[in-house]
Amino acid sequence: MEPLNLTPPGLGTGLSRPGPRAEPLDLAARRLGWLDRRQAVLAQNIANADTPEFRPRDLTPFARMLAGTMQPPLARTAPNHLHAGGRARDGGREDRSVAEAAPDGNAVSLDREAVRIAETDTAHALAMQVHRSFTGMFRLALGRQG
Repeated sequence: MEPLNLTPPGLGTGLSRPGPRAEPLDLAARRLGWLDRRQAVLAQNIANADTPEFRPRDLTPFARMLAGTMQPPLARTAPNHLHAGGRARDGGREDRSVAEAAPDGNAVSLDREAVRIAETDTAHALAMQVHRSFTGMFRLALGRQG
């Protein structure tokens, strides 16, 4: 019998199970990683609120990013095909929903960033609760309390 591995992906071997089915602990761990990156991008937006010509950034929504990772990667079937490389998708992209900018060209809205940070914090608490719940179920199934 294979031993049960409770280590979330990215915290050990870094391997995750491929395919359209995802484990709840894997999804919670991936969501937490995405939320951590988003919080850093939003903090950078706030830090640059007075920088002329600065455009706020945000991550690709988690659902869209997750849908992209569930699809099989493109295969290079001929030597003259281009490589599928390019820019990382989760490093932050310019927020195109910005409608107005200050006279100096800065488009950061502290109110909008505060709302996004609050949403991210709420989603982080939910993902942590899902992770704790499933870890508790595993402990219960193994006969361990606490």
